Amino acid sequence: MNQLSLKEVAAVSVARRVSHRTVGVTHGPITRLMRPGDLGQILKPFVFLDLFDIDLHDPQSQFSIHPHSGLATITVIADGDLRFDDPADGSGRIAFGGFEWMRAGAGVWHGRELSAGESHRAKGFQLWIALGPEHEHETVESQYMEAQLVPTTGPARVILGTYDGMRSPARAPDGLTYLMLRLPAGAQWTFVPPDQQTVAWLAVASGELEGDTAAKEGEMLLFEQSGQPFTVQAGPIDDTVLVIGSAVPHAHELHLGRYSVHTSAESLMTGEANIERLRKLLIAAGDRRLQSGIVPILKD
Repeated sequence: MNQLSLKEVAAVSVARRVSHRTVGVTHGPITRLMRPGDLGQILKPFVFLDLFDIDLHDPQSQFSIHPHSGLATITVIADGDLRFDDPADGSGRIAFGGFEWMRAGAGVWHGRELSAGESHRAKGFQLWIALGPEHEHETVESQYMEAQLVPTTGPARVILGTYDGMRSPARAPDGLTYLMLRLPAGAQWTFVPPDQQTVAWLAVASGELEGDTAAKEGEMLLFEQSGQPFTVQAGPIDDTVLVIGSAVPHAHELHLGRYSVHTSAESLMTGEANIERLRKLLIAAGDRRLQSGIVPILKD
């Protein structure tokens, strides 16, 4: 169920408490709302969140190629579009509600596998998810999902997990839910966490929320750990675009490298050693740009 009945709503006498809120730190087109060393310790397996508003038509706005291991990344578009061109997945456009899912696992170098689309700018979120021991050294896997392939329920697009009977095509671990919503001005919607998913947060890409979960554009809210629902209400003037994440709590300490998140010191050492091995392969490969200007992910 993605909505409570009137009887169930009446039974929720106390709104789920917002335990923390942040507007993050902004550098140019990127606002960093969460890092593994701060709020990621509270919201794990969610450990990192950037809100970006970029113009990839501008060469100076290009992301740098960088590594990851032990985690997965999910990039979802809230406005505008980006283009993908991948030797395995073909080419296409990721617009509102579309996404790129990448399980970095054993190690990967990436950062330029997406390029400018038809819009002048593209706005969205990049989220990192810490993987458990059973996945943190798996083979790298990536998926590019165009918006029309992402299932919807009411105003929500199911980016990760299963919600209200709709299952995301992303091959993500169990115990995660990640939704993107576009709420018309003044509209309300109630999020009911799946069983055992007591970690929850939201972040607003555009517009604003009112009521118990009031938040402005670019703000992130953390909720107390519980299985209690919460309601979001768009402001009275414009549509509001936001993401909601919930999960079963991550049962492991976070062992952090610069771009890696693992469950133990030994696992981190293994992941970073593989990243270094891949770095040498990256240098030896030279210029890997495709005709489109995209640089494919480097993985085993």
